[in-house]
Amino acid sequence: MASPATARTAVGRPLDTARPLHALRCEAGGPEALTRVVSDHLRRLGATVRDDGPGDIVLGGAGFAPATARTDWGAAGSGIEDEATAQAATGVMAVHGRRHGTPRGLGVDYLATATGVLTVQGLLAGLVGQARGGPPAGVRTTTADRAGLLAVSQYLAAAGADEPEAVEPAPGGPPFTSADGVLFELETLDPGAWAEFWRSLEAPSDAVRAGWRPFQFRYATACAPFPAGLHEVTRRHAWARIRQAAALSGAEVCRLRTLAERAGEADGADPWALRSLGPGGLTSAEAATTERPLAGLTVLEAGRRIQAPLAAHLLGLLGARVIRIEPPGGDPLRGMPPACDGISARWLALNRGKDAVEIDIKSPPDRSRLRELVAEADVFVHNWAPGKAAALELDTGHLAAVNPSLVYAYTGGWADRIADAPMGTDFMAQARTGAGEAVHPAGEAPAPSLMTLLDVLGGLHGTEAILAGLLLRERTGHGVRVDSSLLGAADTLLAPALRQAAAGADPRRPAGFRHPLRTSDGWIAPGDGSAGAAAAYDVSGMCTEDALDQLRGHGLTATAVTTDLSALQQDPRLSGPIGRDAHGAPAVPDPWSLA
Repeated sequence: MASPATARTAVGRPLDTARPLHALRCEAGGPEALTRVVSDHLRRLGATVRDDGPGDIVLGGAGFAPATARTDWGAAGSGIEDEATAQAATGVMAVHGRRHGTPRGLGVDYLATATGVLTVQGLLAGLVGQARGGPPAGVRTTTADRAGLLAVSQYLAAAGADEPEAVEPAPGGPPFTSADGVLFELETLDPGAWAEFWRSLEAPSDAVRAGWRPFQFRYATACAPFPAGLHEVTRRHAWARIRQAAALSGAEVCRLRTLAERAGEADGADPWALRSLGPGGLTSAEAATTERPLAGLTVLEAGRRIQAPLAAHLLGLLGARVIRIEPPGGDPLRGMPPACDGISARWLALNRGKDAVEIDIKSPPDRSRLRELVAEADVFVHNWAPGKAAALELDTGHLAAVNPSLVYAYTGGWADRIADAPMGTDFMAQARTGAGEAVHPAGEAPAPSLMTLLDVLGGLHGTEAILAGLLLRERTGHGVRVDSSLLGAADTLLAPALRQAAAGADPRRPAGFRHPLRTSDGWIAPGDGSAGAAAAYDVSGMCTEDALDQLRGHGLTATAVTTDLSALQQDPRLSGPIGRDAHGAPAVPDPWSLA
């Protein structure tokens, strides 16, 4: 194809510098639930899309050979045939259900959404590889069961570690309720602010001390069994008093918004933003391969926790060299229990295979070292607090001056789209966007899932945005700024429910939705289309195998619910094997496979 600096559409018009798929066409086929996000995101990136294609998703034109993707729920004959069975088989129901003490399905189509974003990533990666001189990719397949394994990879890694969890999983957790009936989330990363918040509400000191550790580790364990007395404390105080306590302590609180409220303020914005910068220089000359379309590219990642590290991890799986920017002494999360071979199993789930360099970003000499690394990199991605990059002179303009060809990526919380936004963390984003209402069916109190839904989906959006930025760079010869956010991830996930709410319909799933059935030795999950009929059968006295035989004998879809994540390593239903890394930690298969 044409060199990036002179790229034009097929009819000679300049490229749309914000739409990397300008002038490309797509025929999208496959299960509608899995292709909804694919079609929507490809259109937002500039492609002309025709749905109801012949079976695969084929994207090409404007000088590109067709890139082909295939998407499905799982392997043929696995029993993974829809969202409910995919959540059941991959451990999602087990992790989401920890707060309840029993497995529960998410009331949103989380794995279908994640699968769609991963499918777009595969298509974009293939086009980036072509633009860099590599061969056209083969058929890249993405399945919901692999998306599910990626979503639970940190929990799975912990289950296979050499030591037990720092906090034993048990039922419990936020949200809290005020005396006047307001449901709210509490957030702080500071134990001092935690203690001061509760002291100002006259909470018992022993409950405050006992509550911090499970609260702190709830991101890791998907449960928060802190003392019930803390809930009793908030029920004695009005919402105004609780907000005052938060403001004085430095903690933050966020009222759980409804889907109707979120629908009323939704602006229809893209889940990410791309902005072409000035002309750049030459990009990497190393040829991409079909399996590794990003081979020869370097990604600098300055991220903590999940969102940015996951985005960079996926770029590494596609062939990029990833270098983590860590503080002096290394990332403290390397030591988060439980460990494998002395390293946090959870940390390994998102950071294995990356190189690392220790840099004190508060030190001017070290920032100069970072700029030297940026000068040789293709991507810089971070998830620092808002304003921090500018304060450190490490924002877009500063680093584009060092490397005009850079793709500068920020994976944040709110994308400056909500004026009164709270702290940009997963559970606060769930509370603020109505996700807490959506993930539980009607008849249950709204509550953000303690599984890190938006951190993971936000990381997937970050990878998608970076790949779009790389493609735009190759087509225009310009550096690119890309932004993704937890808010964008929530908008993608909640889009069907928000449309229902905007139309005045009930956006929540019916009571009992995706509640598995108890057997004598476990649980089974009927498929969404079989749940009503399956409820007529009493399987409580049957073993799981017999219960499945009975339901399937009546033409119903159902599968066993995985409740022990360590058992996933031997589960024959999965479309790819779970291995072990060099430290002995469980490692899930890549989310894409090539035919």
